[in-house]
Amino acid sequence: MSAVDEGEQFTITGSADSATATAGFVAARSELLRRPGPPGPGRRRALVALTDEWLQELYRLAGGGATGTALVAIGGYGRGDLAPGSDLDLLLLHESKIGELADRIWYPVWDSRIPLDHSVRTISEARRLAAADIKVVLGLLDSRAVAGDELLVERLISSVRADWRGFAAKRMDELRANVDQRRERSGEVAHLLEPDLKESYGGLRDVTVLRAVAASWITDIPRSGLRPSADLLMDARDALHSKTGRASDRLLMQEQDPVALAMSYPDSETLMRSISAAGRAIGHAADTMWYQVGRATRRSSRRTLRRLGGKSGRTPLADGVVAQDGEAVLAEGARPDRDPVLVLRAAAAAAQAGLRLAPHAVDRLAAESAPLPVPWPASARDALVSLLGAGRSTLPVWEALDQAGITERLLPGWGVVRSAPQRNPVHRYTVDRHLVETAIHASRFQRDVSRPDLLLVAALFHDIGKGRPTVDHTEMGVDLMVDIAPHLGFDAADSETLVALVQHHLLLPETATRRDPDDPAIIASIADAVADADTLELLYALTRADAAATGPAAWSDWRAALIADLVARVRRVLAGVRVEPRVALRPAQEELVRAGVPDVLIEDHAPGELLSVTVAAPDQVGLLATVAGVLALNRLNVRGARAFTSGVMALSEWTVDPAFGGAPDAVRLREDLRRALAGTLDVADRLRRREADYPDRSRSAALEPRVEVVADASDRATVVEVRTYDGQGGLFRLARAIADAGIHVMAARADSIGSNVIDVFYMCNSDGRLLDYDQTATVLQRLAEVAGSTAS
Repeated sequence: MSAVDEGEQFTITGSADSATATAGFVAARSELLRRPGPPGPGRRRALVALTDEWLQELYRLAGGGATGTALVAIGGYGRGDLAPGSDLDLLLLHESKIGELADRIWYPVWDSRIPLDHSVRTISEARRLAAADIKVVLGLLDSRAVAGDELLVERLISSVRADWRGFAAKRMDELRANVDQRRERSGEVAHLLEPDLKESYGGLRDVTVLRAVAASWITDIPRSGLRPSADLLMDARDALHSKTGRASDRLLMQEQDPVALAMSYPDSETLMRSISAAGRAIGHAADTMWYQVGRATRRSSRRTLRRLGGKSGRTPLADGVVAQDGEAVLAEGARPDRDPVLVLRAAAAAAQAGLRLAPHAVDRLAAESAPLPVPWPASARDALVSLLGAGRSTLPVWEALDQAGITERLLPGWGVVRSAPQRNPVHRYTVDRHLVETAIHASRFQRDVSRPDLLLVAALFHDIGKGRPTVDHTEMGVDLMVDIAPHLGFDAADSETLVALVQHHLLLPETATRRDPDDPAIIASIADAVADADTLELLYALTRADAAATGPAAWSDWRAALIADLVARVRRVLAGVRVEPRVALRPAQEELVRAGVPDVLIEDHAPGELLSVTVAAPDQVGLLATVAGVLALNRLNVRGARAFTSGVMALSEWTVDPAFGGAPDAVRLREDLRRALAGTLDVADRLRRREADYPDRSRSAALEPRVEVVADASDRATVVEVRTYDGQGGLFRLARAIADAGIHVMAARADSIGSNVIDVFYMCNSDGRLLDYDQTATVLQRLAEVAGSTAS
């Protein structure tokens, strides 16, 4: 229920001048926006009525007359959709000279501090501008009179609408290009974790576009569920503006809890599911509308072909499915009620042909399809695999099925992940869209694996355990997949493989970036988990597809190389080849060891790629921290490290990313290292001074750090994993804390994901043994203190 009843009035007091009227309006507006209760249409109507009354008073006091001039609300204000942070979009329409009328209206509005978008035009000027700028047309189509000559405003609206209908067919490409650019720039409300409620596709801007296309008379628009979805997004935008005090329409994660509270939702996840569903409904309506626009604008050319002797027909695609007029439709005589596989067969045929499923075909399939038998027959399973294997053309077909409620009826557990948000900044999509995107990316690897059907199905279900915040999604996914695989008709062996793929879908990236690949026990554990080479290849393909569907922060050339190397090692173990515990030194590294003095080797690298830096120095506790600090001083971000000894010399190999693109100066790096080891360069002090001069302001909100022992990760070292914010010199401070505890670091790995880092340390005591309980507790405490200071 709205906080403002429809009949409730907010009025400004009678005024003697514009300043008094404006002061009264500002006070009344502030009172209205402070009223308790959730946002809603009633509050927006009251805000529009109050604003109209104020502007009518300003118009009167400015000397505006009843004929020849008018104050016109356009855009969102014209529609009556004012949010707390909305601009006032106003047009002063006139037929002759207006003198100082405009300034007398605009200056009080500016004094109110409400953003103003204003213009002064005649009808002919407004029409000319609308003909040149599609955005002007969209605003004028939603215009209405606020004060002055209403007949003049009606003439403007009538002429603009007539112009739009007359030329809309020629301007549809321009409007569509504008929408596509915005979609590319701002993503989709339905699937983003931090959507822009106005600009993202399926947002309020697309509701405006839908109305504009309806006004063109080219085609009607889908209206089912459109108004409630638009109202929900407007309510969320109102709450966002009120809570933040800003006009931004992007619903960031840190704002979702207060917005949910303001809208009377139990939690932010429930809110974001509702927003995703609303964006999905609007986006699907827009997709359908654009499809109908395309068909309508092609009709004239088809008529010409028919006059020239052309013939329109139906092309068979599959049993019961044909292509007609650029879309997949059901064949004459098709009976979904007697053919339960038809729904999947039609979807697969459409996707494989690169066509959309016709809306009336989707409606029939949704209303008439008989339920599939359990377990599924082979034809149904094959059709699902064919649909998933169609690549990017899968998406519009899948979305059509999903909007009609078909996917939830077909796939066990899908209702839980549908529109489910992911509280993880690495992800860019909701859970269900991420699963579909993973399958789409997995389709690129169908030729690389022995069982592409298992790859595609595993891709679709690998995160099926998400959407339940209180349980581990992998464990839940395994439990679900135990039932889902046989439900889909897979035999016992294939079901076991699918369960294994869901269980281990994070195994390769986590091991490659956070464990020591030189430890034979690590490689052996992966080989035991995957059991055979075919499953390893499936898991490798799934890993690549999952990362590509997650977002840019989940994949890089460096991560790809680490995982490829890990897979190659496991592949050799599965083939019966013995894995050497250490990688042989390269000749250049052997020279460093023989020299017996602190030195640095920088490997050649291609532009834009990560650097390999090898450091040799006499072995000592704290050496890793010293080297990490020197690298940080030289603006080198550490992405990975491994360390080992050769006689009295310690060798550490670092994978680094130059902060400013260029390779470091080897002479300076070598000199800094030698000075740091000699004690004449205070690395910690230099890093502290740099941070004071160049504080890191990149974080919007830091999460609590996490420090924990990784059990059974190695039989020769105690392994501790630290997850925290990726601050300047963070690895140096962590390694320094370990050294201060008298603990030796045998190897380390670092993995940056977005603004966070995961550092893993392989440690032993002075005797080269695993840490005892007290030593482990001490290290954990010191690392937690350092990680906490880094994240604060």
